[in-house]
Amino acid sequence: MDFQVVILAGGTSKNLNPLVSKEVPKPLLPVANRPVLYYVLHQLEQSNLKDLIVVVEGEDSALLVGGWISGTFVDRLHVEIAAVPQDIGTAGAIRAISHHLTAKDILVVSGDLVSDVPPGAVAATHRRHDAVVTAMLCSVPVSGPSESGSSGGKDKTKKPGRYNIFGLDPGKQFLLHIATGAEIEKDARLQKRILRAVGQMEIRSDLMDAHMYAFKRSVLQEVLDQKDTFQSLREDVLPYLVRSQLKSEALLNGIPQAEENGIEKVRSQNNQVMVSRILANASTPSFHELCSVGPDGSAPVQRTHKCCAYIASSSSYCVRLNSIQAFMDINRDVTGEADHLLSDTSSDRNNIVGPSPKLGTKTTVGPHCMLGEGSEMGDKCQVKRSVIGRHCRIGSHVKVVNSIVMNHVTIGDGCIIQGSVICSNVQLQERVVLKDCQVGAGFVVTAGSEYKGESLARKEK
Repeated sequence: MDFQVVILAGGTSKNLNPLVSKEVPKPLLPVANRPVLYYVLHQLEQSNLKDLIVVVEGEDSALLVGGWISGTFVDRLHVEIAAVPQDIGTAGAIRAISHHLTAKDILVVSGDLVSDVPPGAVAATHRRHDAVVTAMLCSVPVSGPSESGSSGGKDKTKKPGRYNIFGLDPGKQFLLHIATGAEIEKDARLQKRILRAVGQMEIRSDLMDAHMYAFKRSVLQEVLDQKDTFQSLREDVLPYLVRSQLKSEALLNGIPQAEENGIEKVRSQNNQVMVSRILANASTPSFHELCSVGPDGSAPVQRTHKCCAYIASSSSYCVRLNSIQAFMDINRDVTGEADHLLSDTSSDRNNIVGPSPKLGTKTTVGPHCMLGEGSEMGDKCQVKRSVIGRHCRIGSHVKVVNSIVMNHVTIGDGCIIQGSVICSNVQLQERVVLKDCQVGAGFVVTAGSEYKGESLARKEK
């Protein structure tokens, strides 16, 4: 399809402390005992999009991510790992690797996206409309808010968050307006030019920008070169392209178009004719083409470009792992209602147990659970709606509920873990009680300790 794919995998994330560490950067955070990056790579492979650049923040993280990809997707994908500095933003990351971009079109995907929407469908929509940008939009998740970075276990009620406000044409093919960040709380200001051209606009606040974009490479590079203050694709580049689609400065080598003066009335009349033509015959050119011609239908008098939307089905699964709450939700979903994202075969009790587990007498692993390879549990343990990593050692009389336990964790007898995340190489001594906590990698919790709503981590040297 002649697409290059850029995966913005990140590295560290303040919203995910203390889950991320030097040993486990964000792209390798486990979702159902697989790195979150696996789910993006698998979907791209299924769409036959195999020419990839994975952008990772920091040299050390890039080496870890590259090593994992080489071992997991050997001979299946053509992957180039690019290390970039931290905190340069998504637009800055694309600038940093722009010399690697050669294809006509670029598909940019967030490495923390867990979704069953085929990326190839977004690419095909982009090509069909010959768009400058196509953004994938999906339904807002109905679990805990992922933008706020709230900790796991505290959001008892499920409610949709408010992520963006989008304006769409009646056919729901083109992006006409977008408000993000602080703009959401302000009064919406819509462009008269676009309203006149399209006739009517549907305003949606129930959709989320999934951070999957198809760009025309030449335009993306030109915008990033000219707008050197742009740091975010979502908050800077995409709104700019949407605002300028009927006066396409991005395609005119940086020369702004003249402002509308005396011809405003003529154009207004002409736009009314254009809208009538659109409504009368859906097979006529889009309003972009109609707005680019002269009043008498002559050669183009102004440049336009198309900003398209691919709206995923409301039944699709589409969530970003950008907070601790989202990490908890996704792990729960992928071992539950979204278990089709896993290639493993569940047991009759709808749980997933890896090879060579050792379970003590009267120990139960309930529905929607996962127990990793080589893990052992003592007698009379209970695991409910939780993920246990690989090579864990769990004593007797232990309860794990609605929690994620990563690899190589040791849990002593009589511990109770609820709504918590236990990172790799943690040691919980006997009779520890944790509720709604996060325990960072390598931390030791002393015997008999009780914590609620705490973040426990070693001090970095």
